[in-house]
Amino acid sequence: MKTILIVEDEYPINQVLKVYLRKANFDTESASSGLEALEKFEIAKPDLVLLDVMLPELSGWEVLQEIRRKSDCPVIMLTALGDVNYRLDGLNKGADDYISKPFVGEEVVARVKAVLRRTEKNGNPVKRYGGLEIDLQGHRVELNGKSIQLTPRDLSLLIFLAKYPNQTFTRDQLIEKVWGWEYEGSDRAVDLSIKRLRKSLKDWPAEHGEIRTLRGLGYQLSVRHV
Repeated sequence: MKTILIVEDEYPINQVLKVYLRKANFDTESASSGLEALEKFEIAKPDLVLLDVMLPELSGWEVLQEIRRKSDCPVIMLTALGDVNYRLDGLNKGADDYISKPFVGEEVVARVKAVLRRTEKNGNPVKRYGGLEIDLQGHRVELNGKSIQLTPRDLSLLIFLAKYPNQTFTRDQLIEKVWGWEYEGSDRAVDLSIKRLRKSLKDWPAEHGEIRTLRGLGYQLSVRHV
């Protein structure tokens, strides 16, 4: 049974989330402040965190930052803030998805299940294609023994493609899987991210692989040996 850590200082919302998640056969732990959230995270070792932005003691952003320093545990942000910039900020800081209040309990459960499917631990977390090494769990990329520094979103995109080598994904699919369901920007973001990745991987020999564009279909991480 997977454990979900609910970090929400409004008691009624906390309890509603607990009821819906337990009905869906999840175990739950709860915290009502930023500091308590970090304590519970260390003790419970949750499989996913539902994290409110507005919290006492430490904000949700600060809690997310601390979690990302030590773990790639999936995090879904909860907030009443509707501005798209807040959503993008959370995703760029390492959140896996974003749910705006008010929400429907069934939707939260569905989103939790979707994120868990996307981030389910791989049996071989390190992918190697010639000189390119991608650590799916450690969020680390090396090329010819040298670390490659990528933006959080570009890194998430590369890791997603590396999980499904030689599979083609449309822009819309990549937006959903990497940017999140509530992303409201242009799908050109995918093209720009791919362009930056190609520039960062320019020394990756073509005989080992490449990020391919399939006209009219989408993008794939094309590799010679999976």
